[in-house]
Amino acid sequence: MFKLETSRLILRDMTPQDESAFVGMSQDVKYQRFYDESDCEPNKYRELTQLFVAQASEVPRQSFQLAVESKDSGKFIGTVCLRLEGNLQASMGCAFSRETQGKGLSIEAAEALANFGFSDLGVQRIYAETISRNLAAIKLCQSLGMKEEARFENHRFFKGKWWDTVRLAVVRSDWKKA
Repeated sequence: MFKLETSRLILRDMTPQDESAFVGMSQDVKYQRFYDESDCEPNKYRELTQLFVAQASEVPRQSFQLAVESKDSGKFIGTVCLRLEGNLQASMGCAFSRETQGKGLSIEAAEALANFGFSDLGVQRIYAETISRNLAAIKLCQSLGMKEEARFENHRFFKGKWWDTVRLAVVRSDWKKA
């Protein structure tokens, strides 16, 4: 089983036992505000859990969709992912339960996984894309040294309206400086 550790967290492959907490996290109203309603259906998160468990055994591995576990409580508190996309590039994302937000845990997890991507996987560039109103996600990306590369107007349609998205990225040479 894949595992990274930080001072407060264990980042590990997802297991079927994470499903209940993962589904529960997705049902929080605040969590759902930047997603289409169909993307937040409990069955979708059950299917995603199965997918993430299966991806962990792929060879070569292309996706590191990891459960984030608190060392203090031993509980599932979120996910962080790095998806290899060819040409030494990867996309990154994360989601954390509301009760753990604001404590720097998402930054700690994302930093550890980005470092793994650059150092161990030889990735040249890591990017993230988010809804432009998701200020917490943008702040997280900026804390990793990511800079805004693009803004896409009216890029996603859900909840009855069009949403702008932004793409942020950091390259290996800038990561080393940070």
